[in-house]
Amino acid sequence: MQVKDITLLIEAMAPLGLQEGYDNAGLICGDFSAEIRSILLTIDITEAVVDEAIAEGHDLIISHHPLTLQGLKNLRPDNYVHRCLIKAIRHGIHIYSAHTNMDAVKRGVSGRIADKLGLLDQQILQPAGKLFSLTFYTPVVDADRVRQTVLDCGGGDIGNYSHCSFNQCGKGTFQAKEGAHPYVGQIDQLHTEEEIKTEITVPEYLLKKSIQALLSCHPYEEPVWNTVCLNKENPVTGFGIIGELAEAIEPLAFLNRIKTIFRCGCIRHTAICKPHIKRVAVCGGAGSFLTSTAIARNADIFITSDFKYHDFFKAENRIMIADIGHYESEQFTKEIFYELVTKKIPNFAVQFSKVETNPISYL
Repeated sequence: MQVKDITLLIEAMAPLGLQEGYDNAGLICGDFSAEIRSILLTIDITEAVVDEAIAEGHDLIISHHPLTLQGLKNLRPDNYVHRCLIKAIRHGIHIYSAHTNMDAVKRGVSGRIADKLGLLDQQILQPAGKLFSLTFYTPVVDADRVRQTVLDCGGGDIGNYSHCSFNQCGKGTFQAKEGAHPYVGQIDQLHTEEEIKTEITVPEYLLKKSIQALLSCHPYEEPVWNTVCLNKENPVTGFGIIGELAEAIEPLAFLNRIKTIFRCGCIRHTAICKPHIKRVAVCGGAGSFLTSTAIARNADIFITSDFKYHDFFKAENRIMIADIGHYESEQFTKEIFYELVTKKIPNFAVQFSKVETNPISYL
């Protein structure tokens, strides 16, 4: 296996184009073309994790949190980030992270929380990302090939269906000017060509890639294409998940269930304001920005982390907020990495790190 074979599996689910502008997801250290033998999975990268990879012969570390979000001005061993990179480079260890891009997909970090809680009818809590209609015109003889090339970029997904497109026959006209090199027709002669008009729905993060694929494979010297921004958001990308429990449960009992499932040292929560919990909103990591959305979507409880003191007032006695801890909310992301790799490459060596990387302890 090469590094790129593994990273492509992850990015097929969580494309790097979905990461936030401040993020540093992707290959942090290493070479895409390098051969690897085994993988170590972790939430955070620490010196102890790199030492574990060295000791056990792993040559690729996959983490949720990037080693750093900042640019480096030097590589002196004066902090743990630099020391981790130096050790990794010396021992030929590659480091890859899937961070906010894994937060932004339905089956990602928040989806795994929802699964652990047994939530039904799961939906993105706050959809994000525009959808576009990409339209282009191709000679009939080339239409299938060009359409398939564009669809293979990932557009054309509608719900549980992929490779969706609309195709219509028509006649295109053009007249090549002096200096042109027409695929069909003659210079200075009006030409009519049987063409297929194809329309494909493409998410914003795939639009540039889809257009580049179209231009690279289209037979015309000057392909005709256009895009229209659709008046709806992508329902499968965004932040948080909302769903429902199979049966309503008393709030304290549900808090204790959460504490057990996520092995929480403690749960910081607002007052109990409803007699039962049925509709549940979740967000892995720091999710206070979604509080008003959880309220608007009638959640009984919002489970996330990293609430500041004044953020708790946003509950306004309309929802219970449960802050379970940053690490605790994201700890199961390692399972997503494991399943993505082993499902496609069942005999490849993949191991969970034994290092406890949560920097917070509870007394």
